[in-house]
Amino acid sequence: MTNELAAVAGFAALFGMMVLRVPIGVAMGIVGVGGFAVVVHPSPAMNLLFQSPIATITDFNLTLIPLFILMGVLATRSGMSAELFRAGRAWLGGFKGGLGLASVGACGGFAAICGSSVATAATMTNIAYPEMKKSGYPDAASTGIIAAGGTLGILIPPSVVLAIYGFITETDIGTLFIAGIVPGILAVLLYMLTVRVWYGRHLPAAEPFHLPEALGSLKGIWAVGLLFISVILSMYFGIVTATEAAAVGATMTAIIGLLRRRLNWTSLLDGLTEALRTSVSIYVVLIGATLFGYFLAVTQVPQNITMFLTELGAGTYGTLALILLLFFVMGCFLDAMAMIILMVPIVFPVVSELGFDPVWFGIIIVMTVELGLITPPVGMNVYVINSIAREVSLVTIFRGVLPFVTIDVLRLILLIAFPALVLFLPESMK
Repeated sequence: MTNELAAVAGFAALFGMMVLRVPIGVAMGIVGVGGFAVVVHPSPAMNLLFQSPIATITDFNLTLIPLFILMGVLATRSGMSAELFRAGRAWLGGFKGGLGLASVGACGGFAAICGSSVATAATMTNIAYPEMKKSGYPDAASTGIIAAGGTLGILIPPSVVLAIYGFITETDIGTLFIAGIVPGILAVLLYMLTVRVWYGRHLPAAEPFHLPEALGSLKGIWAVGLLFISVILSMYFGIVTATEAAAVGATMTAIIGLLRRRLNWTSLLDGLTEALRTSVSIYVVLIGATLFGYFLAVTQVPQNITMFLTELGAGTYGTLALILLLFFVMGCFLDAMAMIILMVPIVFPVVSELGFDPVWFGIIIVMTVELGLITPPVGMNVYVINSIAREVSLVTIFRGVLPFVTIDVLRLILLIAFPALVLFLPESMK
């Protein structure tokens, strides 16, 4: 069997298993080992099956994933998200659409200590949606705001998806985190602008503003500020590595929760269990991706795709547009992490050949993946919100996120046109 035929058969088998609802990590592992056995020999394929999982699990650089997941779980259980929303409401409620603005701000703040879009969307649906409904917000507006705000979880550091991209491409994860700060802030500001411009005339009047109440609300978010300084700023100034920052963040979140009596030993154990389950599911996908990567290497799929795309004559940015379009289309059917793990090893050699900065491309590709979280038919954030706010139909939520999808595309174009918006903070670290 030729390498080309083996590659086609492997991808067909992979997508066939995905259609049959086989977990993507398991499917990639089966195709990786089976394909390697067909192309090379069963004996080295079996060696890979034993050695690769051990190498992945014991990789020190990947320990930040369970630590950041634990940090996010404990932050959620400590009630930090509710405090962020209350502070946002106290300061922004005086504007028309203030609850929507507060929801976006709270999503951005929670993303800085969570790292998960789905967790951000679920948490804010429980906290912000009832308040917006009580104040007379249309269902499309309230759920659309939360769904879009939830996508900030995979862009604003610490981001688990960015960490996985860094692992796959051997790009410094701390640098990727710092690169996500300005695009994340830009996303928050543009989402707030969308709330005011697009939904402004449909939203209720502003709430009265009380300065003492606003100042008092800041007392509740000191923990978030302390965690941000300890994790993100310590990485920026080179005090700690990304893995060390994750350990500091998880430890401090646990200590703060216990000292404030928001956590007890039972809830701490429950949080550890939840973080362990999530981490194991991610490691299964990473092990499968590693095995699948060996199959791609022996069939020379990345090299052949690089040659094909560079010989198309579409130009540097034309080729980039094709890659992003591919990610956008696949994002309508695959979840964000699966798409990063499956597609980045294939397209990254093309990006390197074109001369794009790997840190900049990481941010651009994560922003493209973001769109898949709020576009049909998958739209993971939309389904999460629908599972909590069952009275709101999927069609209503998808209609509500439409203006945010438009603004996301414009933001993507802006960062492609001006790469310095992504790179100036990482470059200032050097």
